Amino acid sequence: MKKLTIIGAGPGDPELLTIKGLKALQSADVVLYDALVNPVLLDHAPNATYVFVGKRRGYKSYKQQEINELIVEFAKTNEHIVRLKGGDPFVFGRGFEEMEFAQSYGIDTEYIPGISSSIGVPGLANIPVTHRNLSRSFWVVTATASDGSLSPDIHLAAQSDATVVVLMGLSKLSEIAEIFQKNGKSALPVAVLQDGSLPTAKNVFGTVENIVEVVEKERIRSPAVIVLGEVVGLQNVTANFSRQQELENLLTQAAI
Repeated sequence: MKKLTIIGAGPGDPELLTIKGLKALQSADVVLYDALVNPVLLDHAPNATYVFVGKRRGYKSYKQQEINELIVEFAKTNEHIVRLKGGDPFVFGRGFEEMEFAQSYGIDTEYIPGISSSIGVPGLANIPVTHRNLSRSFWVVTATASDGSLSPDIHLAAQSDATVVVLMGLSKLSEIAEIFQKNGKSALPVAVLQDGSLPTAKNVFGTVENIVEVVEKERIRSPAVIVLGEVVGLQNVTANFSRQQELENLLTQAAI
């Protein structure tokens, strides 16, 4: 039976791939992977043909319909097609669309979740998206609508007291900040987290009022996750605790 497996690769660190995802890769005949996928993961599919279908300078940029058709075309001569996507395929990853298209051609499909950057990346920066007495819920919003304009959900999210996580939003950060300011949230803490769980990760912090200047000064680039909410301030608590622990350890060693 021809099969398509949609796998979430997580937020960059190859060790964050699930065991089930790893096993599926090991049996792949073809792997179609995106730009945000760590290429180290391809080592788990030693017998597969690798096809890069992400958007990156110097490579052909595939449209979604072309990727759908590639899946079906490869399934004509191969048993197991793997679609490897960064984060989780069902969180702004269009994974379900690819499954639907494959199913319409009689191809069996399976979805294997991945760690979403909307939760995992803030967590790695010591920012929980929810916290008792600070945030009872969280929004995950894409910054851009299908026509390229700012998503209208940003306006709704800015009216909430929930944590707001914006994916693919760095180019629209100034617009986002302006909307939050108009909703009286100039002092709200903001984090912009670059490169997820990779060694090149770089995190900057500020408020709605100054985050655009901070990002420009530190030359933050995509991919980056934007987090707006009181929970962002908790990373300072963790950092201060760590420094206090280090100081206490040093004093203990000096006493010995």
